Amino acid sequence: RAMVRPPPGEAEGRGGDSGDAQEGADVLDIDEKTMTEFTQSRGIEVVHTFDEMGLREELLRGIYAYGFERPSAIQQRAIKPIIMGRDVIAQSQSGTGKTAVFSIGCLQALDTSANDTQVLVLSPTRELAEQTQKVCLALGDYMNVQCHACIGGKSIGEDIRRLDYGVQVVSGTPGRVFDMIRRRNLRTRNLKMLVIDEADEMLNQGFKEQIYDIYRYLPPTTQVVLVSATMPQEVLDMTKKFMNDPIRVLVKRDELTLEGIKQFFVAVEREEWKFDTLCDLY
Repeated sequence: RAMVRPPPGEAEGRGGDSGDAQEGADVLDIDEKTMTEFTQSRGIEVVHTFDEMGLREELLRGIYAYGFERPSAIQQRAIKPIIMGRDVIAQSQSGTGKTAVFSIGCLQALDTSANDTQVLVLSPTRELAEQTQKVCLALGDYMNVQCHACIGGKSIGEDIRRLDYGVQVVSGTPGRVFDMIRRRNLRTRNLKMLVIDEADEMLNQGFKEQIYDIYRYLPPTTQVVLVSATMPQEVLDMTKKFMNDPIRVLVKRDELTLEGIKQFFVAVEREEWKFDTLCDLY
């Protein structure tokens, strides 16, 4: 029988006023290599190499085989708190390695001898959920990790078969994930970690209620990690409902635009000309 936890904000030991206390502890930090300014929780350890993070050997092999050499600024600050079991809010520009932040954190936490679902990653789109699955499988290549993309548009029968067989990491979209939980094919009793990717979209759009529905089925001790390129104040306020004294690593707002990237648009008169126009650009 699925255990239904209290609604967000009513669970014992989570939510409440802890977020307010944490806000007062934020400090400014500057990454010397990129000169990026972070607002982060006091006492965060900056770990400059993957070797110094205390990761299991098989995971380190996967990290280096994937092509990583040194952790990025967000990885130096956010991976260690996740490994230590803290709730974490990590916000940084696109392309800075946020997917690897929670992938490395969750792979380190896995009990690879058990096939129970231990990590649930929620994404706003099918493509992002599949991308996360690929990153987890690549980084966990030497760990024999089972990771399944549980997304709409794919066979429900295949989801049921894979989940019944046992997967340690599920990367999915909220609608299909909640469906699998209600069908009791996705069992959450041994879940250790919930990751919400693109949290600004997930907690601002129609996904919010679906995420709350999923959250109700998770063990009270579940670690929660939020990752996003932007983190509006209203989203930060919302996290107090389901996060326990989270560690915060936030890029300064005026540094969110990536250097070297220009954006422009081409006015096209007719819808059917768009593809040809795009091809002409290359």
